Amino acid sequence: MTPLRLGYLYGFGAYLMWGFFPLYLKLLQPAGPMEILAHRIVWSVVFVALLLGALRNVGFLRALLRRPWAMAGIVAAAAMIAVNWGTYIYGVNSGRVVETALGYFINPLVVVLLGVTVLRERLRPLQWVALGISGSAVVVLTVDYGHLPWLALTLAFSFAGYGLVKKRLGLPAAEGLFVESAVLALPALGYLAWLTRNAELAFGHVSAGHTALLVLAGAATAIPLLLFAGAANRLPLTGLGMIQYLAPILQLGCGVLIFNEPMPPARLAGFALVWVALVVFTADAVRHARHNRARTRAAAAEVPVVAA
Repeated sequence: MTPLRLGYLYGFGAYLMWGFFPLYLKLLQPAGPMEILAHRIVWSVVFVALLLGALRNVGFLRALLRRPWAMAGIVAAAAMIAVNWGTYIYGVNSGRVVETALGYFINPLVVVLLGVTVLRERLRPLQWVALGISGSAVVVLTVDYGHLPWLALTLAFSFAGYGLVKKRLGLPAAEGLFVESAVLALPALGYLAWLTRNAELAFGHVSAGHTALLVLAGAATAIPLLLFAGAANRLPLTGLGMIQYLAPILQLGCGVLIFNEPMPPARLAGFALVWVALVVFTADAVRHARHNRARTRAAAAEVPVVAA
């Protein structure tokens, strides 16, 4: 199998798992969102530690501890991913899967917005058009919901911020997830201990299957991230960008078709505006990538003239 096909296989695997993740989270009830989040953190640490131990790749920790700025970045990334995970769990288990899907639809546009505001990047005209259309979508959805779609915006901004910090850190997927989860593990364990003390812990008190599903939350978190890392290392950016919409499409399908969440005309219009913005954004990204490839080939074809 070629690296490109393997990359697409990894990418589709990651986004399929993320797309159907609401079905898994529903099975974790009656555990509350904060307990599910705590288990997701703790068992992620255990799962990735076992993986790194099997690969005998633990030396990176010593090198990382000698980089205080990197550790500060990891703490920031851990805080953002905790907000993202917690918000997503709350959204799914409170019957707002459609709004969580919206968050991941607008995430690429928020990444572009952060590029302008944080990295001082200059946008191409069509990127500005896409941002303008997505802003209109937020206005329409605000009117429909009667308030800002704060859950979707929290998911989009927290994940975009997490991606920005991760890009600056440049850590491999498994090592990064282990350190981020380890940073969060102590408060997570403390929360689980508090639930135990107050006899409010669902873990071990519902059924053996429910307990096993909570333990498997670590693997369910780590595996798609590792698959995504494998895809990112093998696919061109445009290819990866195209398949990233698979997850929110599946999440939207879960919300409307399986959980019977409402989709009134005004909400559908807001989503339609988001999709138009994404079409504009994706078309511009594909055109720009093709232009860059053509320019690279033209530069490589030039033969320097050597004076006799």
